[in-house]
Amino acid sequence: MNTVYDFTVKDMMGKDVSLGEYAGKVLLIVNTATGCGFTPHYDPLEAMYKELRDKGLEILDFPCNQFANQAPGSEDEIHSFCTMKFGTEFPQFKKIDVNGENAEPLFAFLASEKPFEGFGKGLKNAALKKFADMNNKAFGEKAYIKWNFTKFLVNRQGEVVARFEPTVDMNEVRAAVESELAK
Repeated sequence: MNTVYDFTVKDMMGKDVSLGEYAGKVLLIVNTATGCGFTPHYDPLEAMYKELRDKGLEILDFPCNQFANQAPGSEDEIHSFCTMKFGTEFPQFKKIDVNGENAEPLFAFLASEKPFEGFGKGLKNAALKKFADMNNKAFGEKAYIKWNFTKFLVNRQGEVVARFEPTVDMNEVRAAVESELAK
């Protein structure tokens, strides 16, 4: 696999979706959860989507329940929560695993292209690292993603150009997206 366009994923209904359908777009691919301390990231994500989708941005939302069971609902329950609480309009896909033997191949690829480099400095980030390390111990070398709301920025050619851990300020994420859209 050379680009994200080489992958096929499942939509909320379980139907195959080729990511090649997004060729020429700037993508922000995110693993999400409805009961996480980072769930409020849906607000700036949706604002960014509404303001930038006409310039070529697509946000692809992949719910995941592998981090402290923070996305326990069905696809319908998760979608209803996101649309009712945050007004999300960007595409949401089938709930997946991002770590372990059953990890969605797309996320293994994303993480191999942009490996984890840490949550950053500070007590909050150190606490998250400790909790994430305990949670992900079971996945060993297949712990590709460290926590919910990890974001991958993909350029218009389908290449992974940046990884943002959930602790990265959403203004920084937006600036990177806008820079990529301007290219």
